[in-house]
Amino acid sequence: MRVVTFGMIAFVALSLPLAVSAQSADAQYCKALSDIWRAYNGGADPAASVATAITHCHSDPSSSIPVLEKALTDDKIKLPKRV
Repeated sequence: MRVVTFGMIAFVALSLPLAVSAQSADAQYCKALSDIWRAYNGGADPAASVATAITHCHSDPSSSIPVLEKALTDDKIKLPKRV
């Protein structure tokens, strides 16, 4: 039983930094998308879905990224490379 518990603890401890790193990369990409949207649209008020996506880039980038990518591609704006 100790071996199983130790193995589970080791797995969680080793995989946690990878999950944080992936979230961080997604959040950075999401921020890049929102920065591009703002640059191309100036002071225009975004649609509600885009505004929500921009505000949730840090907390929920996985659902914000598709919204921002669609808004940019609909406006014929080239997307940045995803790291």
